[in-house]
Amino acid sequence: MRWLNLYGGIGGNRKLWQNVEVTMVELNPAIAAIYKDLFPNDEVIVADAHEYLLEHYLEFDGVWSSPPCPTHSKTMFFNHIEKRYPDWKLWQEIIFLQHFAKGLWVVENVQPYYKSFIQGKEIGRHLIWCNFGITNIGESCKVRNDKGITLEIKMEERNIIVKDWHGYVGDKRQVINNCVDPQIGLHVFNAALNSVPPMQDNLFVEDLSKKYV
Repeated sequence: MRWLNLYGGIGGNRKLWQNVEVTMVELNPAIAAIYKDLFPNDEVIVADAHEYLLEHYLEFDGVWSSPPCPTHSKTMFFNHIEKRYPDWKLWQEIIFLQHFAKGLWVVENVQPYYKSFIQGKEIGRHLIWCNFGITNIGESCKVRNDKGITLEIKMEERNIIVKDWHGYVGDKRQVINNCVDPQIGLHVFNAALNSVPPMQDNLFVEDLSKKYV
């Protein structure tokens, strides 16, 4: 199977996938280089993931997209930081894939500070939208409150050890925070592989997911 991994970061969601050919798209060259170190057999493309999806979505058996989450997170609402409009790319991609994707697809983001107007599956701190059913996941796989934990411990807990940051100058803790827990990534990926063939009319994706809640 060929999967497209958009906004791949350093590959938390992809960590435990097996027997899959992955193309990862990441805009930051340093982050892309870290990912390549961790997953040398994956194709890594430095590009705008949002535009890449539009141009290449039909070339893959499955798509996983994790658009940037800060403008949707509860931190945006509760912290005294500069307020911004929610980034519409998240909803653009969900609507686009619902209507036009022919293969399996997943869009992942944090649970937003507002009520989501497109139903998703809650898993840990995440909301997952997809065109296949996902069963509930055990408590042990949920992301724990990691306030105050060191960068090294955070990496160890997620089984993602970065040896070379390739000159990355941003917040390294945030890079790890952005990672989907690998166990959650595997749980969702396995659900996709075990699903029925994708529905031709993805308008009914929400009704399908309710069967597995």
